[in-house]
Amino acid sequence: MKNKPLTAILIGAGQRGKDALGSYALSHDNDLRFVAVAEPMIGRKTEFKTKHDIPNELCFNSWEELLEKEKLADIALICTLDNNHYEPTKLALEKGYHVLLEKPMSNNIIECIKLGELSKKYPKQAFSICHVLRFTKFFSELKKLVDSKVIGDIMTIQHNEYVGRIHQAHSFVRGNWGNSKKESPMILQKCCHDMDILFWLVGSKCKNISSFGSLDYYCGKYSKDSLPKRCLDGCPIADECAFNVSKIYLTDNIDWPTSVISDDLSYEGRRQALQTGPYGRCIYHCDNDVVDHQVISMQFENNVTVAMTMTAFCDDGRKIKIMGTNGEINASLYDNEIQIVKFPSKDVHTIKLSTDKNGHYGGDTGLMKDFINLVRNNGDIRGLTDATLSVHSHIMCFAAEEARVTNQVINIEDYINKHRDY
Repeated sequence: MKNKPLTAILIGAGQRGKDALGSYALSHDNDLRFVAVAEPMIGRKTEFKTKHDIPNELCFNSWEELLEKEKLADIALICTLDNNHYEPTKLALEKGYHVLLEKPMSNNIIECIKLGELSKKYPKQAFSICHVLRFTKFFSELKKLVDSKVIGDIMTIQHNEYVGRIHQAHSFVRGNWGNSKKESPMILQKCCHDMDILFWLVGSKCKNISSFGSLDYYCGKYSKDSLPKRCLDGCPIADECAFNVSKIYLTDNIDWPTSVISDDLSYEGRRQALQTGPYGRCIYHCDNDVVDHQVISMQFENNVTVAMTMTAFCDDGRKIKIMGTNGEINASLYDNEIQIVKFPSKDVHTIKLSTDKNGHYGGDTGLMKDFINLVRNNGDIRGLTDATLSVHSHIMCFAAEEARVTNQVINIEDYINKHRDY
């Protein structure tokens, strides 16, 4: 017997909610159907309403308006900005919704801890975090290889998160996550994915963590006095500047990142957005404060050591080297390739994975399928990115940022105890 599609409400119809995750229902209408949306920006709300055939009376300007109604669906998909995750998630769980929450859980450590506890309080409700990388072919295969001990016991890992110059400029200078006082520090917003993956691969909790990093390029330090505050205001180095907004946002390609700068993606609409909105600012004249390069050193409870680098100064992608007692694994997410080297023979085996062009290398689709399966099982199974698990990797992020700011090594257990009595 064919299952009826599950129903969902969307809170936050930005790029992640409307496009990356919400679009799943359009291609899998036998699995999921959206019945309500909350979004303050009229254009985004109207687009989502039209695509999913949602009646006017179930389109709201805020999550408060939507969640004051009686329960409307099976699932609440919460994709608001980082600093507005806790309250709608708490209320949705209390109303009986299964909750899929965009990462990070919150930009407040105490709220993260509380959300983990709420997950335990409602064991029959699926509550997962959007750590989509666990659902990619690439990291799924790495996890299988590590767990099968193909290179023996893991001793150490070198992980590199190459954010890339344009991604840094778009999201973490001009965009929503440039200022940690408004949203999240870089290690939490961008790299909670990476911390989650490392926690998952190592298979043990982090014990100690230290970090160094700073903002050195995407700031006024490299600006020239002659540069205007906006790219389109007659910048004298426009032709040679890699961050010239005309080269990034005024081309024939209106996919991400161009797709998020305006609801009107006509040339005129985009140009207007760049003349008045945040994405048209010179990268040297923004209010950003998050780091553009950072290193993190970790010791896990099973004595595995990990070194992670996040940097904007490269092409984007993720690369990882896993070193074990009987060999090593060298892998590139961008190339979808995993190379296994066995010791002492040094025989090399290369695994070339098929490329999934869907969001996050297929991770977005994998996440949605997994969550729907959890809901259909009425909470009898816990998800791969269950909130109770995700709390630890979030704590690692908060601790790494404190270690960076205070220039000290942070013991994770002590750090948790310091925040436990909230």
